[in-house]
Amino acid sequence: MLRRLAIFHSSDFRPRPVLAALIASSLLLAACGKAPEGGHGGMFGGPVPVAAVTVQEETLPITLEYAAQTLGSREVEVRARVTGILEKRNYVEGAKVKAGQSLFTIDPAPFEAAVARTEADVAAAEARYEQAEREAARLAPLVQPKAISQKEYDDALSAKAVSRADLLAAKARLREAALNLEWTRVESPLTGVSSRALKSEGSLVSGPDVLLTTVTQTDPIQVIFGIPDNERLRLRQDADAQRLQWPKDGRFKVSVKLSDGSEYARQGFTDFSDVRVSRDTGTSEARAELPNPDGLLQPGQFVRVRLSGASRVGVFRVPQRAVLEGPQGKFVFVVGKENKAEIRPVEAGEWTGGDVVISKGLASGDQVIVDGVVKLGPGAPVQISAPAPAGQAAPASNAKQGG
Repeated sequence: MLRRLAIFHSSDFRPRPVLAALIASSLLLAACGKAPEGGHGGMFGGPVPVAAVTVQEETLPITLEYAAQTLGSREVEVRARVTGILEKRNYVEGAKVKAGQSLFTIDPAPFEAAVARTEADVAAAEARYEQAEREAARLAPLVQPKAISQKEYDDALSAKAVSRADLLAAKARLREAALNLEWTRVESPLTGVSSRALKSEGSLVSGPDVLLTTVTQTDPIQVIFGIPDNERLRLRQDADAQRLQWPKDGRFKVSVKLSDGSEYARQGFTDFSDVRVSRDTGTSEARAELPNPDGLLQPGQFVRVRLSGASRVGVFRVPQRAVLEGPQGKFVFVVGKENKAEIRPVEAGEWTGGDVVISKGLASGDQVIVDGVVKLGPGAPVQISAPAPAGQAAPASNAKQGG
C-alpha cells in the first residue's frame, strides 16, 4: 500500500488532457464573464478592433468582357464566269493580292474565235442595214407621183427596220463575246490575302459552279462575339432604370486580348448588334471593327474583347475582402448605432481593381467594416482603428463578381 501511495504522489504526475481543458475553460469563463448579447466581444468582453472605410455614391466606368473570334471584314469566293480549261495560276498562294489583279487565266482561244465570228456578223449586219437604208431612200421620192405603190415603200421601210434590229443584235453578241474573252482573266475583286488554289492548271472549270480560291480583307478586321441573353436583359434593365449610362453615340470602344495574354495595340468600335438570340447558344451576336495594318490579327483567331464607354451610376466601391457571402446572398458589416456591427445585404457587381462595385444595399456615409470581420457577429461592439483608405477608381470588369 505504501508503494502504491508513493507512486500516486510522485512528481511525474500530469493531469489528463480532458481535465486540463475543462479547468482552462472554467478559468476563462470566470475571467471574461458573459459575452454581449447577439454578438461576440473582444478580449475580456471589450469591443472588437476593426478597420472601416466610409463609402460615397459614385459614377464608375465599367468594362464588359466576352470571348470572341476574328473575321475578315470582307471575304469573297473567286470563281470563273466562263467555262473552259484553266490555263495558268497568276498569283502566289497565301500572298497579298490587289483588287483587279489577275489570279487565273482560262484558255482564251475559243473566246477569241467567238469574238472574231461575232465581229463578222456585225459587219454583215451593217452592210444589210446600209443596203436597206439606201433602198428606202431611193423609193421615197417615187411615192408622191404614184410611180410606185405605197405597199412597196412600206416594205422598204420595214426591211430597213428589220436590218437595223439585226445590226443591234449582232453588236450585242459581239459585246457578250468580248465580255467572255475578258472573263478568261479571273481577277481579284478586292485587296486582301489570298488562299490556296483549289484547282490546278489543266482542269476543266465549269463556270461559276467551281470555286477557285478565296480572298480575305484583313485590314480592317472584324471581331464577332456573343452577349448572353440574361446579361443583355440585366444591362437593359439597368439602363432603363438610369443606373447605367451607355456611350453617347451608342458605340463601345473595343480592345482585344490575344490568346497569349498580351493586349492588341490598336482599338476599334462596335458597329453592329443583332436583335436575334441564337437558339443554340442563347446569345445575341455583336461585332466590332479594328484596324489591322500589320496583319497581326488573322481571321479565325479566338480572342477576348473588352468593351468600355459605359458607366455605372449611383454605386459604391468597397474592398473585396469586406464582401461576405451567406445563405441569403452577399452582405457586408457596417458600423451602426452605438458603434455596433450591423449586417447589410448588398447586391455586388463588377470588380474595379481590388474593390467590388455595390449597386444596392448601401448609402452615402456608411462605414463598411473591412478588416476584423471574422471576429464579428450581429450587434457586436466595434472600435474603429486606422480606417482603410478607399482605392482609386478604375474601370470595372464584368469578368469577375465580388464576394
